[in-house]
Amino acid sequence: MSLSIDLEVKHNVLCIRLVGELDHHTAEELRTRVTDSLEKNSINHIILNLEHLSFMDSSGLGVILGRYKQIKNAGGEMVVCSISPAVKRLFDMSGLFKIIRLEESEQFALQTLGVA
Repeated sequence: MSLSIDLEVKHNVLCIRLVGELDHHTAEELRTRVTDSLEKNSINHIILNLEHLSFMDSSGLGVILGRYKQIKNAGGEMVVCSISPAVKRLFDMSGLFKIIRLEESEQFALQTLGVA
């Protein structure tokens, strides 16, 4: 299975919706597309909607951590929402929830960032 990447800019927030599998085959495309979007738009925050992400490996974690550092260095915040149980377990084990906030839904994440 491949990865479908949907990027949408809402005010100063980049909403990233992933469908499928984020692994070493698809991580580079995600890295490139998100970095391009961050450079072209005035983005302060990232919302990562993982509701339909069925699998993620360490390459995927690396891409997410890299974009987290990028947005954090710009003074912004990354929020993960609508996460599937399998991917949530990976986030828990990796310790990413110590630095990245988890919200129930994309709409609520937008509200907490003052956009919706």
